[in-house]
Amino acid sequence: MAPPFPHSTKGTLYVVSTPIGNREDITLRALRILKEVDLIAAEDTRHTSGLLKHFGIQTPLTSYFEGNELKKKEFILSKLRQGYPVALVSDAGTPGISDPGFRLIQAAIENEISIVPIPGPSAVIAALSVSGLPTDAFLFRGFLPHKSKKRRDLLEQLQEGRETIILYESPHRIIETLKDISDILGDRQMVLVRELTKIYEEVLRGRVSEIRTQITGRKIKGEITLVISGKTRKKGSRDGPIVPVD
Repeated sequence: MAPPFPHSTKGTLYVVSTPIGNREDITLRALRILKEVDLIAAEDTRHTSGLLKHFGIQTPLTSYFEGNELKKKEFILSKLRQGYPVALVSDAGTPGISDPGFRLIQAAIENEISIVPIPGPSAVIAALSVSGLPTDAFLFRGFLPHKSKKRRDLLEQLQEGRETIILYESPHRIIETLKDISDILGDRQMVLVRELTKIYEEVLRGRVSEIRTQITGRKIKGEITLVISGKTRKKGSRDGPIVPVD
């Protein structure tokens, strides 16, 4: 199969997935690419430098995060136009998922620069895979809005969906978010996954109310991924798959 831009002298943008916690989850291909590229664009250079040091990689770093993406986007594109290969990484997981990486990817597409995914860890898929909830159709909405009114408005938009819902949430807002989920979506089956692949990894399963009870009064730390069952229907209905009624 011919490369996307066979006559181009432009560099390639590699979208490289990095561990979401456990460094052993990085792929051999990701390590090779990070060693071979001329530049790594990282969401947090301090975080990524620790990863590179661990694996003995000395590739130069430049920051690319929410706030400087417009300025740095042009710098990175200039490198790619000159023929230099560049790797894009986020703090953890797959770039472009709830981070500004997608804007650089869009710009590379507009400039007819070859883009190559280097797949690997993703909190979305990791949490879904252990949830025990249906995986044939799911909806990922990233972080919910910080303000309660906007958060509840968004949850109302998700009320009728049959798909499994996946959300990110901060430990500082998790209790109020669970209350909003219970009020608007109902007491659905849900899985709360915390600190995925890390030492204190925790997976809580149950109804929304049950999980809320389990974590009330606890000091919750670390990244949280919520996996929530979609709207179910009664047996005998012709609308959608047959599933138990909540």
